[in-house]
Amino acid sequence: MNLREKAINSVMWSATQTWGVRVISFLVMIALARLVAPEAFGLVAYATVFISFAQIFVDQGFSDAIVQFPQLGREHLDTAFWVSVLTGGILTLVSLLVSDAVAGLFREPQLAPLIRWLSPIFILSALSSVQQAVLRRKLAFKVLTIRSLVANLVSGVIAVIMAFSGYGVWSLVAKILVTAIVNAVMLWQVSDWHPSFRLSVKRFRELFAFGINIVGGNFVDFLSVHSDDFLIGYFLGPLALGYYTLAYNLLIVMTDLLVSVPNAVAFPVFSSVQTDAAGIKRAFSQVILLQSVVAFPVFLGVASLSSEVVLQLYGSQWLASIPVLQLLMLIGIVRSATYIYSSVFRAAGKPSWRFGIYLLTAIANVIGFALVVRLGIVAVAASYVIVSYLLMPLYFLMIRNLIGVSIHSHLSQYGPAIVSSLAMLAILYLFRLIVGEQMMLLIRLSIFALAGAATYLLTLRLTHPPVYKQMVGVAQSALAGLLSHPI
Repeated sequence: MNLREKAINSVMWSATQTWGVRVISFLVMIALARLVAPEAFGLVAYATVFISFAQIFVDQGFSDAIVQFPQLGREHLDTAFWVSVLTGGILTLVSLLVSDAVAGLFREPQLAPLIRWLSPIFILSALSSVQQAVLRRKLAFKVLTIRSLVANLVSGVIAVIMAFSGYGVWSLVAKILVTAIVNAVMLWQVSDWHPSFRLSVKRFRELFAFGINIVGGNFVDFLSVHSDDFLIGYFLGPLALGYYTLAYNLLIVMTDLLVSVPNAVAFPVFSSVQTDAAGIKRAFSQVILLQSVVAFPVFLGVASLSSEVVLQLYGSQWLASIPVLQLLMLIGIVRSATYIYSSVFRAAGKPSWRFGIYLLTAIANVIGFALVVRLGIVAVAASYVIVSYLLMPLYFLMIRNLIGVSIHSHLSQYGPAIVSSLAMLAILYLFRLIVGEQMMLLIRLSIFALAGAATYLLTLRLTHPPVYKQMVGVAQSALAGLLSHPI
């Protein structure tokens, strides 16, 4: 297959993986939210703050280096694998030793055993990171799809059974741990690469020189993404963190469905044309255009219908999550763009640019969160939105300087999505005035969703026919690929 066919096929399988995983996780989350108390979600969020922080250093950016390096040898892979395994083993031991100290920091004694049980995550991640990177480099997303679907299905079933049996917070821990175990086992079974002992100091230096910027970017991105969890948990307690976590988890689900799928394929595709300035410029413009026309209406639609979504899916015990969700959906629009920008920086051999913008974002977010956290979780979400939009012009300048896309030309790519989304929001507002709250919640939500989707597609077709045809063409190609390459 040529690059375009490989990209479409990879997007299809990446979408199948991400959407399948997220549908499973979403259904499991709905069940768990009705069986497990909000405080339990807050306790697991405490643990995942620590686990996510330490996990940054397991891979050390080697996976991205494996995908990006034009010339890749066996020594690169072996060196990356054994260094990652050593690091993962050390982090597993460290997490066991510091679990009590972390629990003391949050003043939550129940947190220590959760961290101890989750500590094997590091070694499990290390055992599969290189195999996964090799498959990504080959655009072999079908294999990754099957593995992820099975792992999440198994862990989801176990978590729901445990929650129904009264295990509470441990059902959430089991879901995380079982997912990692099944992922690692299946990846070793399907991977055609297995490690030997061809370690090389020279290859390590090459990997490290690229990966250190990825690690740095991931570190500051962690501060940007998880500092709100830390501050909310520290100052407001597990209940407030549980409410915030539910809303944020829905943002993650939607980001994975609408943003991470094309972004997962965009990086290897951009990397494959990294020496072709015109090629990467064309690919970037196409990805941004199609990304925005898909992501914008969904994020804005959920923001408009947040109360109906939360009440229908999770129940009235999660009412405090509604205003947080409304604000966080606005972050999704920004992520639909910045994730693609990040892929361009890495593919063009500029991971330091990614690190720099992530560092600035982290600093701004931490300062903003610290200033408003005592005002409550809604204020934290608002700070997140404000910082994200204030930094967007800097991304535009960086893209212009890197690949030569003018800011005006770049912004015009968002025009179709913005115009059609505004029309959709206007219709939703009118329908809300007409329908009110007299109708059954599920029926009302269904009517709003159908009316919004129909309005968006009709507006896009009338105002930007070429974009509409292009979107339909990509959807048809992806569907044809799915039908011709069944799992």
